[in-house]
Amino acid sequence: MSTLAHTMMTAARSADSGLATPGELDRYPYVEAPGTDRGTGWDTAEPDLGRVGRRTAGSRGRGLHGQLVQQLGQMIVSGDLGADRPLVPEEIGQRFEVSRTVVRESLRVLEAKGLVSARPNVGTRVRPVSDWNLLDPDIIEWRAYGPQRDDQRRELSELRWTIEPLAARLAAEHGREDVQQRLTDMVEIMGHALGQGDALTFARADNEFHSLLIQVAGNRMLEHLSGIVSAALHVSGGPVTGCERPNETSLAHHARIVDALAGGDGAAAEAAMRQLLTVHPEVERVVPAPREH
Repeated sequence: MSTLAHTMMTAARSADSGLATPGELDRYPYVEAPGTDRGTGWDTAEPDLGRVGRRTAGSRGRGLHGQLVQQLGQMIVSGDLGADRPLVPEEIGQRFEVSRTVVRESLRVLEAKGLVSARPNVGTRVRPVSDWNLLDPDIIEWRAYGPQRDDQRRELSELRWTIEPLAARLAAEHGREDVQQRLTDMVEIMGHALGQGDALTFARADNEFHSLLIQVAGNRMLEHLSGIVSAALHVSGGPVTGCERPNETSLAHHARIVDALAGGDGAAAEAAMRQLLTVHPEVERVVPAPREH
């Protein structure tokens, strides 16, 4: 076994003993302080191939295939594997001690995300940022924990300001009692979690609240974007919104949205959502003020 593989598996076992087994790879924590030295490469001759990253929710439980997608994806998004960089399947398989099938399937997933391209007589190469599917939840999270973290979080905040107030207005106009009850349940769970200091339960209920709201808006294209909001909540951090710091004000705005939906008041639902997204003043410097109608 190579020194790299042994080191990575040792780190994986210490971080999550239920995931790593002989021959598997896990990831080191990704976020580092500015100026911190990053890991070395696959070997000393390839220093730019070496940083492995933070495990995201989308890749948990997918075995070697998911782990390799995660590692290569983060290397590409972080810039460790630059545009037009050739990816040789045989080399990847050897370095990460995975089968040819695992490498092939992983590269197919990355190709579907727009991160790599495979062409006859050319091979597999990393594609430029302009070709990436930037709305893919995995890419959103990889960017949010990489060198582009500030840009990604700013862009997510701006996009949420476009998506969610509109979704709230439409949801009020397409009222469904079953969904409204579920939204009410989520607010109650969030309130209980806040009282217990349970940030994880609060975050899970918050995530479901926002996903349900988009799904009930009655717009298939908006519904397709619900994964973006989930990813945004998952990678919360500056700039921040009210959803990302459990507090009474945030909870109150969620409750106002539910009340507006129950009353079929689209304007009130939209206004409450805008208030929720600007609980913290730093957000006002990131997103535009709502236009007066």
